[in-house]
Amino acid sequence: MTVVDQPTSRSPAVPPRRLTMAKAMVEGIASEMERDPSVFYLGEDVGAYGGIFSSTTGLLERFGPERVRDTPISETAFMGLATGAAVEGLRPIVELMFADFFGVCMDQISNHMAKIHFESGGNVKVPVVVTSAVGGGYSDAAQHSQCLWGTFAHLPGMKVVIPSNPADAKGLMIAAIRDDNPVVYLFHKGAMGLPWMSKTHRALGEVPSEAYETPIGKAVVARSGRDVTVATVSLSVHHALDVADEVAADGIDVEVLDLRTLVPLDREAIVESVSRTGRLVVVDEDYHSYGMSGEVIATVVERDPSLLVAAPVRVAVPDVPIPYARALEQAVLPTPERIRAAIHAVTR
Repeated sequence: MTVVDQPTSRSPAVPPRRLTMAKAMVEGIASEMERDPSVFYLGEDVGAYGGIFSSTTGLLERFGPERVRDTPISETAFMGLATGAAVEGLRPIVELMFADFFGVCMDQISNHMAKIHFESGGNVKVPVVVTSAVGGGYSDAAQHSQCLWGTFAHLPGMKVVIPSNPADAKGLMIAAIRDDNPVVYLFHKGAMGLPWMSKTHRALGEVPSEAYETPIGKAVVARSGRDVTVATVSLSVHHALDVADEVAADGIDVEVLDLRTLVPLDREAIVESVSRTGRLVVVDEDYHSYGMSGEVIATVVERDPSLLVAAPVRVAVPDVPIPYARALEQAVLPTPERIRAAIHAVTR
């Protein structure tokens, strides 16, 4: 079993193999389905359609309808099916088309999937992966644009992983499938590299061809810096990297910390980064209150508030539904403009 943080090095004679995040995610699923016959995939439009965000493209043709199962629009039923299958020894991957639909099947996830291992005294394992699309910026409005990773992270019993790039998309998927705990795997629509959606140029990246695990619970420094730490996940990692390049011209050296996992949260990495920079900006496309941004700040303050030479700043979605109108939507999302303003504010 291979565990990696970054793509492996290659001979200069061999051109790097570059995949979109969507293709890397599918490759991770396919490698585990090939290796382990107990792995199967179910959800809405995951079969012939290949997932509305290309999360399962080609899997039906390769593994057949017994292992790639289209479901009715009945999230409570197929989430319960996945939980039961996991308890009986299978390793299901179950897709919610949008994370917003979590509310429909919350009882199956929070009261059954997340608690069975605890309630059985550790005797029953529930190795299920719940995967779902998250994120705004596409005028999908209030019921199809939320991230909600803070909500999932708030429910004991589940791990929560959020890849930002193709290499981690594959490695975290493999790690999630092999984990004996329920794992919520959230992918941002804007980071998938889909041709019909606006995307970051980093949605295409080098991905090793072999199977490997990206460690769950370990953050990575996406960009080293000395003046301020920007801690974030998902598409906001790319926004932060873009802004870091821009503000370098102003003499501000930004460190970007990609948390990758909310549960477990790599608190040591957060503290280590802030101990180098003395300043902290947390960028979160989830809601401002009671979520990831507050938890990251509390991690530093509870450990050693003297590490901070300036008050930490949060860039998050205000506690309002995501608007449909593009101008209003852009006003609430953690855009590069808001990130840049926060960096300047904390480094003044």
